Order: sequence, then structure tokens, then C-alpha cells
Amino acid sequence: MGNQGEAERPLVKLIIVDDEPVICRGLRLTIDWSELGVEVIGEAYDGEEALRLMEREQADIVLTDIRMDGMDGLELASQLNQRYPDVRIIIISGYEDFHYARQAMRIGVHDYLLKPVEIDELVKAVSRMVEEMRVRSRQDGSQEIKLWLTNVARNGIAYSKEAPPSLQGSQYRIVASQLDRYQERYGELTPEQLDELREQWLDRIRQAAGLRPELRSFSIFDHENLLITLIVADGKLQAAEWETIWNQAARACMQPPALYLGVSQLYEDLNETALRCAEAANLLNYHVLEQATVLDSHTELLWSERRQPAALDLAQSVQLLSSALFKQSQNDMQAAVASLFVFFKEQLYFLHEIESSYEELLALLRQRLRKSGITGLDSGISGSAIDLNLFNTYESLEQAVHRNMQKLFELIEQIGGDRSYWIVEKSKRYIEEHYTEELKASEVAAWLKITPSYFSYIFKQSTGKGFTEFLNELRMERAKCLLATTHDKVFEIAAQVGYKEYKYFVTVFKSYMGMTPKKYRSLQAGNTEPG
Repeated sequence: MGNQGEAERPLVKLIIVDDEPVICRGLRLTIDWSELGVEVIGEAYDGEEALRLMEREQADIVLTDIRMDGMDGLELASQLNQRYPDVRIIIISGYEDFHYARQAMRIGVHDYLLKPVEIDELVKAVSRMVEEMRVRSRQDGSQEIKLWLTNVARNGIAYSKEAPPSLQGSQYRIVASQLDRYQERYGELTPEQLDELREQWLDRIRQAAGLRPELRSFSIFDHENLLITLIVADGKLQAAEWETIWNQAARACMQPPALYLGVSQLYEDLNETALRCAEAANLLNYHVLEQATVLDSHTELLWSERRQPAALDLAQSVQLLSSALFKQSQNDMQAAVASLFVFFKEQLYFLHEIESSYEELLALLRQRLRKSGITGLDSGISGSAIDLNLFNTYESLEQAVHRNMQKLFELIEQIGGDRSYWIVEKSKRYIEEHYTEELKASEVAAWLKITPSYFSYIFKQSTGKGFTEFLNELRMERAKCLLATTHDKVFEIAAQVGYKEYKYFVTVFKSYMGMTPKKYRSLQAGNTEPG
């Protein structure tokens, strides 16, 4: 912390109270009060006069005799304690009587000295009180600064309250810091262990900021794994000096508990603090791309040129995940999640970009499941938000996504009951997507990774139809639509719905509809197709 401003601190105000003026003057002149950081603002010769003086000039310390005509020192101490609870009281007594001392302490007297007063003893008592008041003043000032910084960090430029005057300096910087691999390393700690961890963290940041005497630092936790620190430089440091500070901080932060820092640009106007808080926090995103301890504007410039991430193929990803869920295949589900993160890493995605893609994927997956008749899954899919301050690596985020998908997997299993239901639903979709091809039951079974005989059995049990019957009915419905709505030739429509042989198509259509395709078209259109 900086030493600048020591001599500029306001003097602590003191009143001397004694019914003998010569003693008041003696105490005033014997001690070099200014050297102690004290200003004697007045003398009073009884308790009532002292109270009147306090009303005009509120003192920080009252030094009073205990035996006085009128209101004595004990009554004065009692009145002061009620009216001015923050004032420090020192009583001087000529009576070595424990009863007085005990009574004095009960009414809030801070020190009790016997006559004849030893000057050294009095100096020590006053010095101790002065230091206590200064420590308290610093703490109160620090709390005010931290409250302001908290509001700035959380509300951004919407928070317009001026910074406390004690924050004035020549240069400022915001440092955002996080514990590396938080979930893996610290996710299971008890509250007591976490408190100890935070103290180590704060000490590390204080050490980094305390490398030079002209630096002060104020830190607030914006999240259990996000510490925002305002560094105030009371004198202007050169770029090389700042570089030295960050190099030393980087070495220190590599020691357990390992930290990484986002360091804002240097600024000289406290009104920029909200922007710099956002800047420093944003720089933390780059830690997944390079395992650097100190991340600054140079890091951002370097990666902005290298990073051009491609968009995730959401349709394919949803297909892979829904397939795994329908088939209730743990291996396929794990492989689908793993393939997602291979893509994210290769494309240099930030964690928040992964989260955004994941939310989109979940929305599409929800639609796919609903279309398949699976309901009651909203609670399993929503509520899956991932805290990126805790899951702050690719690996931990992948594990979090996998856990969410596992919950969904188990919920579908619970809702679905019989696994054969999902196999049949999946096979129906596959048939609908491939009915224009030469499709066989054995191919669908192979795709589902089950035996043809088992597939044929459960398909018949579920639909009441054999595979070929189901496929033909699907093709006929499509053919009917095309015959009624297009001018395509019948043989062209046969090919479009999956029949290579025109005659076979006509035979199936006639058995299905009781008439030829041409007759059906003529009835639908009200005319006869020319031969």
C-alpha cells in the first residue's frame, strides 16, 4: 500500500478536562501533540463545560480528571458515551481505587491512568487510540470503496455514483482473476475450506499489487470464482514498470492455488471503471485458448486475428443426440457429446459461445423429442444452465454437458418404459427419411444395431404391420399426393416414391387403392390422362 498522504491525514482532535487550569495547560504544553497526529482543540474545567465544548467542536479523544466540582469525570464519561459513542475517553485519577476503575470501564472509558501521570504512559495510550482510529477510518473508507466497486462491476455504466474521494490517484487498472480448473480442483470443498482458499487468493492479489509502495488495491468477489480488483497508482508508472509487475504476478499466480488474470488497459479517469471491469472480465475468456497467466489487450489482438470459428451444424448434432436417446445407447450419447467438443476445440470456441450453441441445440432437441411424442421432459432439459465461472475449462464444461444429457437419457428411459417403443419410433423416422431408396428391413435393423429377427418382431408387435406393409403404405400415401398435385408421369412418380419397376408399382397401387394410378388421377382431376 502507498505511503503517500501520511502527512496529509487530518489530525485527531482532543479535549483536556480538569478543574485545575494549571494542570490543563501543563498537559497541553508538556507533550508534542502534533507529533502524535493530535490537535488539542480546547480545555474545559468541569464536565458541563466539556459537554458544551463537545457540542461546538466534536473531539475524537477526551482526556479528563475523575474528581471535579460539579459534573465529575465519571458522569462526563457516561454522558459522552450516550451522546458521542465513538469518542475515546481517558480518565486520570488521583485515587488508586479499583472501584473507580471498574465503574469507569463499565461506562465506556477506554483507559484509566493514575496521578501523577507518567508522560510516556499517556503518550502510549493516546498513540494507541490514534492508531485504532486510523485503522478504523481506513477500514470504513475501504468498505465505501468496495461498495462502489461492487456496484460498478455489477451494474456497469448504468451505475453513475461518483467514486469516493479517497480513490483519487494518477493511474488505474482493473484486474479480473479466477482460480484455474475450479470445478475439478475445488468443487468438493467445504464452506470453511473455500473461505481459506479465498483468503489465499486475496493474499496473492495483494502481494501482486504491493510490489511497489505507490500501489493500492481494492478487491471484491463478483462471484465465488471471479475476483475484481481495482489497482490505484498514486504516481505514474512507466510501461516497463507495469510489465515488471505483471511478470512477477504471473510467477506468483502459477503457484497453488493457480490463478489467471485479465488485465485491463491503463486509464486515468475513474468514470471508465465500468468499461474496464467488463474488459478485464472478458479477457478471462482467452484462457481456454492459451494457458497464459496474464491475459491483456495483446492477447485479445493476437487471437482476434486467428479466431474465425465456424458455426456448429445443429441439425447433425441434434440427429446424433436424438438417435442416441431414442436407442438408449450410452456409448452413442457419449460419442455425440465428445464430437461436439472436438469441434468446439478445433474451432477455438470461447466457453460462452459453447454455452450459446448448447442452448440452441437443446431447444431443437426439445422440438425433435416432442414431435416424436415424448412429453414431460421440460424439467429435464431446462434448468440445465451451466455456470461458466465454475466450469471454466473445456474438460469441465464437457463433463457438465454430459451430465445434463445423462439426466435427459435417464428421464426418457423412465418415461419410455419399454425400450422397444423407442426402437420402433426411431425406425419409423428412418423409414420416412429413406423410403425413396431400395430399403430393406435388414438395413434398418443394422442401423439400429439389433438383429433383423428382433426388429421384425418388435415392429410387428408395435405397429400391427410388417415392415414391407408399412413401407408400401407410406409410399402409396406419397404417390397419391403426387398424382393429385403434380403433372409428373406415373412412371416418374413410381421412381420418386421408391419403386424402380413401374409394373410393380402399378400392381401394389391397385391392390392398395382398388384402381390403377391413372384411374386415381383421373378421378382426382376430373379428366383422363392421355396415354
